[in-house]
Amino acid sequence: MKRQPTRLLAALLSGLVACAPALAQDSCPRRGDLDTAFCDANNDLVADLPADARKQRNPNTIVFTFTPIEDPAVYEKLFDPFVQHLSQCTGKKVVFFQVQSNAAQIEAMRAGRLHVAGFSTGATGFAVNVAGAVPFAVKAGEQGQRSYHLIVITRKDSTIKTPADLKGRKVAHASPSSNSGHMAPMALLPKQGVTPGKDYKVLFSGKHDQSILGVASGDYDAAAVASDVFERMAARGAIKADDFRIVYRSEKFPTSAFAHSHDLAPAVRDKLVSCFMSYRFTPEMTKAFEGDTRFIPATYIKDYAIVREVAEAAGEKFNREAFDKEAAKRK
Repeated sequence: MKRQPTRLLAALLSGLVACAPALAQDSCPRRGDLDTAFCDANNDLVADLPADARKQRNPNTIVFTFTPIEDPAVYEKLFDPFVQHLSQCTGKKVVFFQVQSNAAQIEAMRAGRLHVAGFSTGATGFAVNVAGAVPFAVKAGEQGQRSYHLIVITRKDSTIKTPADLKGRKVAHASPSSNSGHMAPMALLPKQGVTPGKDYKVLFSGKHDQSILGVASGDYDAAAVASDVFERMAARGAIKADDFRIVYRSEKFPTSAFAHSHDLAPAVRDKLVSCFMSYRFTPEMTKAFEGDTRFIPATYIKDYAIVREVAEAAGEKFNREAFDKEAAKRK
């Protein structure tokens, strides 16, 4: 009988030893909206570098991509000189990875197949929290950081003259994760007399360019899109700006965030960031990006604060649960 407490104590100690690794793994003091795979001990809202050097990556090939707000093939050709620059500057092979959606781009970084990318404004929060992306740069011109507006467009011959006229119409939004293509109109248009989802049914087109082309063809009566996408399509002749009417224009938002995976080894990460900052855009890139000539430093906590505020006002969250719900809708 006297041996039973000893056996019980031994069993308890054995259980504690077995649980020790799990307890150690969950020793993160703060995560915020980050997925459980990440930690934010320094409270800068992005995933920390893994403390274990064995979990820090030094890839032989760096995979890069840009947000698929338009045809990915357009950007692969446009960024080709930059990809070559990154390869020469880092001393590593660099490849451009075509993705067809924001979700696919985020999933690729989350799975470790993507190391650095330009994420659309609305997708940046999901990239940070779900995939461990760390924004470090934005595009800029001689006047500083590039910005854009949410615009609501309709055909020039339409009877829609104000946002309130959207009631009962077919209105395109780009995708649930898009800032100007969904979250911004959800947050801002009610103040203009029309509530998306209540006064009109939200029709997701998939991308900004598809929303714009859908308005041009008459598939949609109007669309909420990013002003810079609209202007780029007009500049290269894909549409005629005079065929459209802009019935609403918001305040400015930051454009695409260029971010690296949180687990890149410091030497790789620092070299990559340095290579971005030393690059000067080709004339073709400057034209396509409306005068932008270079990358400048940016942070998620500061430069994307307005995006988080709009998402909160729209009742949206940039967390894993919201991302998975969006993914379920696409199936």
